[in-house]
Amino acid sequence: MTSGLQCERRVYTAVMLPGPDVTLIDLRSAALRAAQPLAELPNRTLAISLDDIEEGAHGLTPDLGPLLVVCERGVRSTLAARLLRADGLSASAYAGGVAALLAALSTPPSA
Repeated sequence: MTSGLQCERRVYTAVMLPGPDVTLIDLRSAALRAAQPLAELPNRTLAISLDDIEEGAHGLTPDLGPLLVVCERGVRSTLAARLLRADGLSASAYAGGVAALLAALSTPPSA
């Protein structure tokens, strides 16, 4: 670490699945959202661009509860979650992107 600042990094993994109180923030393009929709999930899902998050123009508020940020592969969601936490929101990223999240949700829990 070069700056002397510690950065908290919260990333969901396959074992940490979002509960119904978590709002999903989908960073993917409209075409990718249409090709692999999240509509079947019980969570509220909001489509917001990384540009809007970077500019602070996302309109998200703490009353949405915890946020789980997803993107195509998981790279942009990590940055977006960090920026949202800097804005005072409870945000985490899902490592591996939407495909990993959907795969984890479709896998039966182990005994």
